[in-house]
Amino acid sequence: MSIPRAVIFGCTGPALGAAERAFFREADPLGFILFQRNCVDSGQIRRLVQELRAAVGRADAPILIDQEGGRVARLKPPHWRVYPPAERIAALGAEAQEAARLVSRLIAADLAALGITVDCLPVLDLRIPGADAVIGDRSYGAEPERVAALGRAGAEGLLEGGVLPVIKHIPGHGRGTVDSHIACPVVAAPRAELETSDFMPFRLLADMPWAMTAHIVYSAIDPERPATLSPRLVADIIRGAIGFDGVLVSDDLSMQALGGSFAERAEGALAAGCDVVLHCNGKMEEMAEVAKASAPLTAAAQRRIAAAEERRRHHLRAADLEALAARFAALFPSL
Repeated sequence: MSIPRAVIFGCTGPALGAAERAFFREADPLGFILFQRNCVDSGQIRRLVQELRAAVGRADAPILIDQEGGRVARLKPPHWRVYPPAERIAALGAEAQEAARLVSRLIAADLAALGITVDCLPVLDLRIPGADAVIGDRSYGAEPERVAALGRAGAEGLLEGGVLPVIKHIPGHGRGTVDSHIACPVVAAPRAELETSDFMPFRLLADMPWAMTAHIVYSAIDPERPATLSPRLVADIIRGAIGFDGVLVSDDLSMQALGGSFAERAEGALAAGCDVVLHCNGKMEEMAEVAKASAPLTAAAQRRIAAAEERRRHHLRAADLEALAARFAALFPSL
């Protein structure tokens, strides 16, 4: 069997077209990511997931989604429950860790029923005064240890439901004063300060199976390249000081924080040390460029992906979903 390319792609709609199917068969990406444009109802999503996996001929191809709760939710009513943002979970005080785990366990049940195996949650970015609102209420707060504790509870809830968590945006997006979807944020804080604040939640969750990079320049470490494209940030900070040895996936290559062609972005991220690159918008001409520039998974990436999948299967726990839903309603009566 051939080794998949080190890329995860999006697709354009609720079903695969013939051109997409042929492209994915040829490109052989590791997996796929779903957005709201791909999600109509349960039956449709299950069919799309099957189509995507059939296109690459791998029944275990990872299927990702951003289902955080709050304003970042691809699955919405009337077919799916409304979940709270991280800030609202943290506001529960003594019950916050229970709530973080419970919310993630219910999200995992939703996703697992659809065949989705990876959720881009939890957000470990700190809530920093004066920063851009792109993180905002998606953060569990400003205290690194508390963010880590709530993030771990959320990650464990996903794992117990058979879904892999993705800690993001490593090594920390909280200080960004612009939205990296639009421009490249530059963080000028000294490394020593970052290591005791922004980096800390990621270090405390360095055992997690997947992480997503931040498209942010940390000028005290690499003044020229954002973390996604920086060998120094990946080797010295993410793999080094933080100690993360799981699957490292780039944030979306189509975000405006990155410059250059799509080939240069893909090549740069993989050369920097990302295991996999992510391209989300489903635009065929961009995907073709990214695919051409993306090599097969390295041996190290294959090892990390296999270890993550083994962990996903090992941590699966049965749950009384009706009881969890009742507790959710008690904790969040207005949702």
